[in-house]
Amino acid sequence: MSGTVSWWTVAVIAAGSYGFKAAGWFGLGRVLSGPRMQNIAGLLPPALLAALVVTQTFAVNTNQLVIDERLAGVAVGMLAAWRNAPFWLVVTLAGATTALLRI
Repeated sequence: MSGTVSWWTVAVIAAGSYGFKAAGWFGLGRVLSGPRMQNIAGLLPPALLAALVVTQTFAVNTNQLVIDERLAGVAVGMLAAWRNAPFWLVVTLAGATTALLRI
């Protein structure tokens, strides 16, 4: 069942998204806009980005862990980010490293 869309997952995510919007209508906006939720919301984008990078770097399918040129690209990108390079340069260096190693 690899490569197919789980429509139940899509439906649950859509319902959750609508639920958050509806929460504001029913007076729960104050709770969702509190300082604790703002802190959590600030941490979600980096965590999701890290999860996507790890998934796309090491996984070919659900049964294998693959280490190839992509790992070198991520390592170069991490080094550039650690050295406070601009985001566009981090992405360019990571992509160029991966592409050059695949030649």
